[in-house]
Amino acid sequence: MKGDGNGGSIPKVEHVLKSDNLLGEGPVWDDARDVLCWVDIDRRLLLEFSPATGAQTSIEMEVAVCALGLVAGSTDLVIATAKGFAIWRRRLDVIDWIRDPEPGRPGARLNDGAVDPQGNFWAGSLGPGFESALYRLSQDHSLTRMESGLGVSNGMAWSPDSSKMYLTDSRRRTIYEYHYHPGTSTISSRKALITTGENEGVPDGLAVDAEGFLWSVTWGSGNIKRYRPDGSIERTIPLPVAHATSCAFGGPNLDHLYITSARCGTDPPDRPAGDLFRIRPGVRGTPEPRFREP
Repeated sequence: MKGDGNGGSIPKVEHVLKSDNLLGEGPVWDDARDVLCWVDIDRRLLLEFSPATGAQTSIEMEVAVCALGLVAGSTDLVIATAKGFAIWRRRLDVIDWIRDPEPGRPGARLNDGAVDPQGNFWAGSLGPGFESALYRLSQDHSLTRMESGLGVSNGMAWSPDSSKMYLTDSRRRTIYEYHYHPGTSTISSRKALITTGENEGVPDGLAVDAEGFLWSVTWGSGNIKRYRPDGSIERTIPLPVAHATSCAFGGPNLDHLYITSARCGTDPPDRPAGDLFRIRPGVRGTPEPRFREP
């Protein structure tokens, strides 16, 4: 891994919300409603928080939701779950099931996901060994396997110019870079951009800012790192919890970075593990793309 220093200032970490998540994951900023959406996988909860009003919402789902994306023209959500891909129809509180890409695979489920610049929803799986994969759910609800041989498919994001896609394989402690082809919504030319050492924590959730730098939350290390596009570390920001899980830019100006976390058995009871945090990093994110249905 290239670099080791802090090239930027270290912002204050704000303790935003005592959410007590067992496994908080998948934060997404809904700019139409000015709320942050995320999930607690282990409690089967969909959570929403309005920074402007302080309002909090917790919705119990019939299945564990592992990742979500916004749907264009509605308040529905496209979701990756323990039972496959689906659309949650908010007004009806109904899950419209699409497909389970790995039926019958023991110990497997979908994991992290995100909507690409062309309006497709991508999500990968986790399970034993290195037999997990990455899938693309297209606008017509067709499903395509885009990558295989993964350990734990995790955080993903796209560069601001849509020329690159980044994907985390947590079991390999590696963030991959791909060429992304907007015309076909496909990827090619994978290379290992960032690999963390045994004592550096496990790369988990991922976001990209408007300058093209990567923000990677590292499970077990108690920090979040900002990487330059060449893979070198620009700065490391300590967090008050060991098991941060993911991050997303939000706020009206997309200049806040929200960080979710989990509570594990090794976390001291007096630490804010499982809560929601925020930093003001001095850079902005880009608007969250929306899944486009026919």
